Amino acid sequence: MLLGSNIKNPEDNVNKALSELEKKIGAIIAKSKLISTKPVEFDSFNFFCNIAVRIKTQLSPFKLLTELKNIERSMGRIKDSADLGAYQDRIIDIDIILYNNIKFISEKLIIPHFKNLYERDFAKEIIKQVQ
Repeated sequence: MLLGSNIKNPEDNVNKALSELEKKIGAIIAKSKLISTKPVEFDSFNFFCNIAVRIKTQLSPFKLLTELKNIERSMGRIKDSADLGAYQDRIIDIDIILYNNIKFISEKLIIPHFKNLYERDFAKEIIKQVQ
């Protein structure tokens, strides 16, 4: 998974999300270093705090997505980028990058997450740290 935040104390937001992941999703078994990055695919003066984690969970991919969206909403993220049709500043963003070796495609979820695995250098760097 990849987590990012760029408003309202991003590092605290990421740490709170990590705590929620452990409570509601499963054990974090690997963490990357926390990095600061410029926004990608939209303009903002707010830098992101990003981290990659590997989690052990019993949840199916779709149930996992549902729980991640619940965590995002509980932290104050009401609209998803997919709902808005564009990226914007956000209090928290949690993406499923890989789920074991499965490929999963639905209207709401695609695994693996192509952009983060192959196009975004910052994401590739921290994902490698947890593989």
